[in-house]
Amino acid sequence: MSQTPVNWRYGGNQMKRWRLKANVTREELAAASNYSPDTIKSMEQGVRMPTPRVLDVADELCRAEGLLSAAKEYLQREKFPKRAQDFMEREKEAISFWSYEAGLIPGLLQTSGYMRSLIEGHVPPLDEETVEQRIAARAERQAILTDRTPPVAFAFMIYEAALRLPLVDDAQLRHLLAMSELRNVVVQVLTFERAVPCAGMGPMILLENGGYERFAYTESQFISDLSADPDVVRRVTERLGMIRAEALSPAESARLLESMVKHRD
Repeated sequence: MSQTPVNWRYGGNQMKRWRLKANVTREELAAASNYSPDTIKSMEQGVRMPTPRVLDVADELCRAEGLLSAAKEYLQREKFPKRAQDFMEREKEAISFWSYEAGLIPGLLQTSGYMRSLIEGHVPPLDEETVEQRIAARAERQAILTDRTPPVAFAFMIYEAALRLPLVDDAQLRHLLAMSELRNVVVQVLTFERAVPCAGMGPMILLENGGYERFAYTESQFISDLSADPDVVRRVTERLGMIRAEALSPAESARLLESMVKHRD
């Protein structure tokens, strides 16, 4: 189980020390900052990040003379979930990117509306600051599709089930079509009829960097793994190759997406 960032734990500990020194109860701090006492407790224990609002309120209540408020600049939210951060760093170095998604539209191809529906639907719910941070970070990632020189070569394979979910609206389908027209982007749909057994084993990504190193990334609801192990990379490469061979061609995939849009009109 991964620990929360050390700056969260330190900031929360300092907030608690100042509160106790000033004889301020957790309930008083909670009421003044518009949080529940349980949320304040989580922040003091380092389980949740102390927010700028609570630090400013605690600074005033506890007469910390700016020492607690000063912690705000050291307590920035991470742009991505902790388990995905190593992958995001490798993604920035990629010259080749193969992706298969079984249940969702790939993050690099999501519209802002789709992102919001997905992130706001997180269970357990995320606070509004985290939602906005995650949406902004995901949108920022998408620059890799068009802003890199030379361009990164992308191959996206998407299982048909991901396209049939209610949160996939016309705007998302049209966006997939638009992205598939980029010279460096290939989008292929694996239909229900042509699905192979490994297609049901979850999402997979294969990255290659400028040093010709390959990394395989796999993810489930609670666990993700970034690996350079040759055996893992070989297995992911073979599975992605099999899925790509069975998927509709790029032209056939575009026609399927177009038909889905027309069916909704």
